[in-house]
Amino acid sequence: MRYGDGQEPCEARVSESTGLRYDSSRPPHHSAYVWQPVLQQLARNSGIKAVLDLGCGNGSFAKQLVARGLTVHGCDISASGVAEAQIQCSEGTFFVGSGYDDLLTAVGSPVDAVVALEVVEHLYDPRRFITRVREVLRPGGVLVLSTPYHGYWKNLALALSGKLDAHFTALWDGGHIKFWSRHTLAALLKEQGFAVKHFVGVGRFPWLWKAMVVTARRP
Repeated sequence: MRYGDGQEPCEARVSESTGLRYDSSRPPHHSAYVWQPVLQQLARNSGIKAVLDLGCGNGSFAKQLVARGLTVHGCDISASGVAEAQIQCSEGTFFVGSGYDDLLTAVGSPVDAVVALEVVEHLYDPRRFITRVREVLRPGGVLVLSTPYHGYWKNLALALSGKLDAHFTALWDGGHIKFWSRHTLAALLKEQGFAVKHFVGVGRFPWLWKAMVVTARRP
């Protein structure tokens, strides 16, 4: 299987008991267009030393964070992903858990930033997720998250091209259950008191973006 950007995804398969099972250290397909803007946002915010990579998968992005001199904690529901992350990013600290858990207790102290890449679209309860993120962030800390972009022009293009069913498929086990626009994601963050500071669409063309990266600051 190949994605539209021509990159093969990392080997991650769905297991009913453990979520995703990782068989490789290869980066995920979205690394080609999501990683750089996320790293740029972290660099733009001064005072970031400790980061929680929430939904860290096999640790491939955590490795990028460590290479930039950051203290990295990683959390994922996949035990095999966490095991792989600890192998390829031994400088980080990783644990099995979800975004619904008490992250502050698991990490041990507040962090300066939380990164959540391609996570929020998989969650039944995104409000609880943002609450847990707020708890683990220090006051003034930042959340940088990415999720597939949806908006009027993109949805119209999908409908006119006959690709709407394929895009919103219900046949993907463990697939996306929430489809976020810039407006709905901002509303979710503002409910928890976050101030949205930056938005950028990434991948493909303006307003037909593959994904969006949103940066928000905790009060």
